[in-house]
Amino acid sequence: MSQQTPERTPQPTERRGGAVWALVITSVAGFMAALDNLVVTTALPSIREDFGGALDDLEWTVSAYTLTFAVLLMFGAALGDRFGRRRLFLVGITVFTGASAAAAMAPGIDSLIAARAVQGVGAAIMMPLTLTLLTAAVPAAKRGMAYGIWGAVNGLAVASGPLIGGSLTEHLSWQWIFWLNVPLGLALLPLARLRLTESFGAGAPLDIRGTLLASGGLFGIVYGLVRAPVVGWSDGVVLLALFAGTALLTGFVFHGMRAKNPMLPMRLFRSRAFAGINAASLLMFLGMFGSIFLLSQYMQGVLGYSPTEAGLRMLPWTGMPMLVAPVAGYLSDRIGGRPVVAAGLFLQAVGLGWFAVVVEADTSYAAQLPALIISGVGMSLFFAPASSLVMSSVRAQEQGIASGANNALREVGGALGIAIMASIFSAQGGYESAQTFVDGIRPALWVGAGAVALAGVGALYIPRRRAAGGSQEVTEAAVPVPVPVPETASR
Repeated sequence: MSQQTPERTPQPTERRGGAVWALVITSVAGFMAALDNLVVTTALPSIREDFGGALDDLEWTVSAYTLTFAVLLMFGAALGDRFGRRRLFLVGITVFTGASAAAAMAPGIDSLIAARAVQGVGAAIMMPLTLTLLTAAVPAAKRGMAYGIWGAVNGLAVASGPLIGGSLTEHLSWQWIFWLNVPLGLALLPLARLRLTESFGAGAPLDIRGTLLASGGLFGIVYGLVRAPVVGWSDGVVLLALFAGTALLTGFVFHGMRAKNPMLPMRLFRSRAFAGINAASLLMFLGMFGSIFLLSQYMQGVLGYSPTEAGLRMLPWTGMPMLVAPVAGYLSDRIGGRPVVAAGLFLQAVGLGWFAVVVEADTSYAAQLPALIISGVGMSLFFAPASSLVMSSVRAQEQGIASGANNALREVGGALGIAIMASIFSAQGGYESAQTFVDGIRPALWVGAGAVALAGVGALYIPRRRAAGGSQEVTEAAVPVPVPVPETASR
């Protein structure tokens, strides 16, 4: 027995682990996945010029990623729990990196869309495992700081996405927005293999049926919304896609109510706090992503900015969380997350409404700037306390599911926002001239503003924070800590 003891003690944790390495690896991986949400937006006009794609093709270059990312995110986390988080993390990085190279070498719009969909699969496996791997490596006393750094890096990816995409597109080519991921991914693979400790979850059964219902339902609805402006809302394929998608999502809801281990238990929505913050998150991303999708094209195609100039001019919006998020966190601690989130959503709605008022074929940047700043402040006030509201709305043992569901609904909102607002744009305007583009974007922005305002109403549905002792706090025990296993168990 004494000879076997050294084999059973977690020696690999000491040799291979390390909080700093884990923070670097998971932060870079998160940066890659978050960056690819918005990095494409400022490259869309160049992609359209090279491949000649129509509006629905441009939509899919963004939505193919967000949709597969959304519907497979919770499934990816479950795969990691079952087969090993480090092992699946490596699989996710490999898929994401390979798909990025395929996107960079795509000969046409269809192959680009397919590569983007595979990218989303890789991100869905990789992204949810970053936090569990980080939690395993960082001592409990230092996790708050580690999570803060990880979140700041992800926020930097969102903030810099349009600028990085614009700069690479203008000074190299749009293909480099995808080539950028390849050296990062190749560097992460050996580091993750050598420096991260393997761990497993509880081993709950995989909800394959729920994943198929959610994937098919969301694809059907988004496909119908994207295709309808091209062939008409009465087209048989469009109607079939919309009805089939609705039916499959309805089946997903009933499955979540009745299944023993569903990927998203519908009982969670009995909580006003959980239902309110998730409805607000979906509507927020619907309005925000759809607006950025159109405004990035407006700045280049109508106002004549270069891709880099467009990315720089978006920074008062996308980069504002880096400045305002600490203030929002302080306010949330003092007065609760509900009023901060609601205020942020209403400000975001005002910003989009401001854009809808001033948007013209020759709008000056000075006229746009207040809308950008107001939208940026609003987005910042939303992001900081939203995650805390999600985590505190459920029991400690359900926080992993709750976090995954919220992230998935945000991505779903982004995909739906692009589909819905692009449909409105194409119904009212088009690319024929600067004026027709303005005619299309104005009503779309009003719809985006309305969606975010409705999100603010959803945030008000969240119960007020209770007096001391009555509110549920996120404690160290609430964070699932993976159990390190010896190296022999991972081979």
